[in-house]
Amino acid sequence: QVQLVESGGGLVQAGDSLRLACAASGRTIRSYAMGWFRRAPGKEREFVAGVNWSGGTTYYADSVKGRFTISRDNAKNTVYLQMNSVKPEDTAVYYCAGSEEFTATMRGYDYRYWGQGTQVTVSS
Repeated sequence: QVQLVESGGGLVQAGDSLRLACAASGRTIRSYAMGWFRRAPGKEREFVAGVNWSGGTTYYADSVKGRFTISRDNAKNTVYLQMNSVKPEDTAVYYCAGSEEFTATMRGYDYRYWGQGTQVTVSS
């Protein structure tokens, strides 16, 4: 089993930057695709970003493309989400997710492991 713990959330102002981290334990995630999802108040969970097992290929939702960057450090068993130029509409609980496949997808049901989430609030 893999346990995922997110950190780095908080209250920031529009235009600020924030870096989320997802630390994995219990098993190495170096062969797993990893993703970040978010759920805003009153909305369904949505895909934010994904990275393949090697870190060589990344995927982004159109709403964050050019502002967010997903990366991974397999030596540290950790995945990151760098969030730049944040907007109030980025306010949500952000979840880290792990898939036992090599390739990341945008579908939540492809991910077997989930963290508890970290709150990001962006004020205008």
